[in-house]
Amino acid sequence: MKKLDEIGLISRRDFIKSSVASAALLGVGALSVGQGAYAAGSDEFKVGVVGCGGRGSGAAMDCIKSSPGMKIVALGDLFQDRMDGLYNNLTGNPDLKAMVDLSKDKCFTGFDAYKKVIDSGVDLVILASPPGFRPTHLKYAVEQGKHVFMEKPVAVDATGVRIVLNCAYEAARKNLGVVCGTQRRHQLGYVENMKRIHDGAIGEIVSAQCYWNQGGLWNHGRKPEWTDMEWQVRNWLYFTWLSGDHICEQHVHNIDVINWALNGHPIKCVGLGGRQVRTDPAYGHVFDHFAVEFEYPNGARLMSMCRQIDGCVSNVSERVIGTKGVSGCGGWIKGGKADWKYDGPNPGPYQQEHADLVASIRAGKPLNEAKRIAESCLTAIMGRMSTYTGQEVSWEQALNSKENLMPAKLELGPLAVAPVAIPGKTPLI
Repeated sequence: MKKLDEIGLISRRDFIKSSVASAALLGVGALSVGQGAYAAGSDEFKVGVVGCGGRGSGAAMDCIKSSPGMKIVALGDLFQDRMDGLYNNLTGNPDLKAMVDLSKDKCFTGFDAYKKVIDSGVDLVILASPPGFRPTHLKYAVEQGKHVFMEKPVAVDATGVRIVLNCAYEAARKNLGVVCGTQRRHQLGYVENMKRIHDGAIGEIVSAQCYWNQGGLWNHGRKPEWTDMEWQVRNWLYFTWLSGDHICEQHVHNIDVINWALNGHPIKCVGLGGRQVRTDPAYGHVFDHFAVEFEYPNGARLMSMCRQIDGCVSNVSERVIGTKGVSGCGGWIKGGKADWKYDGPNPGPYQQEHADLVASIRAGKPLNEAKRIAESCLTAIMGRMSTYTGQEVSWEQALNSKENLMPAKLELGPLAVAPVAIPGKTPLI
């Protein structure tokens, strides 16, 4: 397999130009379409949504509100009630009438719903099912020539990461847009901050810290009629095959920021963590805290922490320290050439990421973020692998791991819960 840095995709400078330009257009409330209009000579984008839960519903709304000409025409979800919920929200809102063209024959359920949505005549598909399904869904979308917005993380194991990397090549070959739900990459404070870091404002980065420490999240109590599979998918946060554990599902945001600042991925890591408070079987088999030290090629060390435990101090942030100064990544620098704080426009990043994707496609230069999000997801996966096993894990070990967490059969029936990992005993695969 080729190394990740051998994939030639859109440059950072081109991305910054695209992001700033689309933000400016959003700020005046209108995106000019004409030259560069898309969708078979019209200005309309037909959008399909795969995964109609909370994040899928949010992404659908953000997408259609981000740019003129967006219209949701197809929905898909494993569960009928989830699909019905989004259908009713979209069709029952008169303010969305011009942005929605849904009929029941374009609403699909089941494990193959993603294929039916993608094959329904859409131009752009939103992939927001639980992350374990995402590599398969992305692969099919790219094969069918569709532009993609996909939520993070894009994979939960190395097998999935390799699928995403192959999709990065194929999307580039087909000139398809692929944008991921790491919205900090589209938040202007972060974009301008990174521009300065990369221009040497704080010198060479020598260390970094990033955190996603918070309380617990939602949990759906099991109903008698649910099979093992349905219970796990409806509580996907708590099963590694579906979420990658919260170091991957949530903390990937912060890890991605540090990779961005350092213009690359780490070479190895050592992690520790466990399942100390959230021990009830209702919470599957994931950990409730991680702490991982990552080492980068230049010797810089990242201390990465994430926690989901109630009653503890919260911290969601990133910081990098250079030889000449320090930066909070999201909008300030101290020391170095001069202190700086971002005070420019600040459009909502959840809509901005969709606006950037649409603007890039209409300009004929689609953003393709598949490679870099694959790197960041593999970074998080590498940290989980080290924490679960208690071993030092290198980038090459993680990239070439044979671990494949997807169940052999996808059906609404019995499905055993994997044992809780025990550092020092769980094998490194």
